[in-house]
This record gives sequence, structure tokens and C-alpha cells, in this order.
Amino acid sequence: MIAIDIDGTLAGVDRRVSPRNLAALKAAERAGIEIVIATGRRHCYAMRVLRDLALSDDNVLISSNGTVTRTIGATLLHRTHLPLSTARWLCSHVDEFRNALVMTFDKVGSDGEDARGALVVERLDLLNASIGRWMEANEPYIACFDPVERALEGDAPIQMMLCGTVERMREAEARLLEHPAVAAVGEAEPGRSTAIEVALHRTEYPERNLSILDILPAGCSKGAALLRLAADQQIDPSEIMAIGDNWNDLSMLEVAGQAVLMGNAPEDLRALAAERGWIVGNRHDQDGVAEIIEAVMADQRVTQ
Repeated sequence: MIAIDIDGTLAGVDRRVSPRNLAALKAAERAGIEIVIATGRRHCYAMRVLRDLALSDDNVLISSNGTVTRTIGATLLHRTHLPLSTARWLCSHVDEFRNALVMTFDKVGSDGEDARGALVVERLDLLNASIGRWMEANEPYIACFDPVERALEGDAPIQMMLCGTVERMREAEARLLEHPAVAAVGEAEPGRSTAIEVALHRTEYPERNLSILDILPAGCSKGAALLRLAADQQIDPSEIMAIGDNWNDLSMLEVAGQAVLMGNAPEDLRALAAERGWIVGNRHDQDGVAEIIEAVMADQRVTQ
């Protein structure tokens, strides 16, 4: 099994998958390797990239950083909601950052499309300034509620997200971690007096001074979703390769038998990869995924 992130990994700077990367995916599948896409994007937004690739409807897409697992054909395999009570106290806990807050609800239909209200915000101005292109692309799905807590009178969300500058999001992360029910992904729990309810996933783009802080139900991560899927398919973790480029990929890189970090990853994550002996491949805009998969295929041919 090969699990591959989208943004900064499989897709280039134009958010498209290159012919060489796609050819490598197809070659791996023909060789009997399961290809899994694991992304921070929600299902509908990930399909913006994947829909034209002619992948099988049975291929698995892990979305929202592990909160939801569906097939490419939109069959739901697993989903975890953020309890309404948890979502409400989180809104209060991060009150000074609520102008940077987006809530996500799983409204995916049988065609893989979302409905308006899949994304909920209280205000648009700061979010338009920090992630304007994303906001424009997702306008058909965004609903405004003031206060945002009004959106929590029905279905429970699958995640919450804070977006802004690297410095401000590190402040938001520190604020969230003050609560005993909040933990960073992979953080040990001994000594905590309260059960963990929330897991934080950070993604940083220093060159854009942009950081995204995903707030997920406890236990949700790309790594946890990947291990669940592998167990269902009777694939040992040692037989998994994970390819990613950012901190929200760390959990799946840690559980895979072979971890591959893209050359465009943040400097501090590349340093961690060096410490752990992980492969650091080429950049996403230089077909880094294809190079890795082609090398895997070559090794398989040698062993056969």
C-alpha cells in the first residue's frame, strides 16, 4: 500500500497531477499495490484534483486529515464527528480567534459533491485575506452564521479549522493546548486529568506566511485512518509506504514501514526526517512522487 498526500505532494504548484505522477500511480496499481490518497482536504474538495485522473471508484480517499474515509466513488467507510458539546466549548475557548474559524460538516452526497453549509464561518474578511483563493473556490459551500454557534443546533461537525499567519496560528495552538482536553497529534496523555477530546494538526507554508490549524475529534489522524484501512485489507504496516510534505502528514509517516518526505517540506520537518532516517525525495513540482514510485517498481522488478 502507498498512501499519498495531495497538496505539496502529488499535485504540483498548479494543483494538478502531472502526467508522470499519474503514470506512476497507474503502474503501481497494475503491479498490485494499493494506492490510497490521504489529504487534509475534505472529500468534495479533494475530488477537484482527483476527478479527472480516472482512478477506480474503489480507490480509497482519506480526507479531512483522517476524520472521514470514503472510496473515490463516495461510498462511506468511516467517519468521526466532533461532539456538539465539544464544538461549543471550543468556540468559546478560541473566542479571540473566531474571525479565523471555519467549521466543516460532512454533507457529501452520492455523487461526491457537498451542499451549501458544508463550510460555516462567522466572518469572511480575515479569511478572505489569508486564504482568499480557497474561499473563492469553496464559495458554493460556505454559509455564514453570527454567532457561529448557531450552526451547532443540528448536525455535529467533522472538524474545525483556524487559518492565519504562522505566528498567529502558533498563538492559537498554544491557546488551545491550555485546555486539558486538547492534545497535539501524537502527544502522550499520561498525567492529564481529563480525557482527550480534541486533536490538533498543524500545516505550515512559511513561504506564504500561512498556517492552518485543524481541530479534529480525538484519535483522528491520517496515520490512524491508514492503520484502520490496512487492517481491514490485511496489510501489515511494514508493507505501507507513506509520502507527504507537511506536519499534518507526520502521523502517517510515523506508522508506515517506509516514510518519504517531499523535498519542498518545511525545513524543521526535513530535519526531523534526517534524524529518523526517512527518505527525502524531490520536490512536488519536479515529479517527486513519480521518482519514488518508479524506484519502488524498479526494486520490485529486481527482486522478482
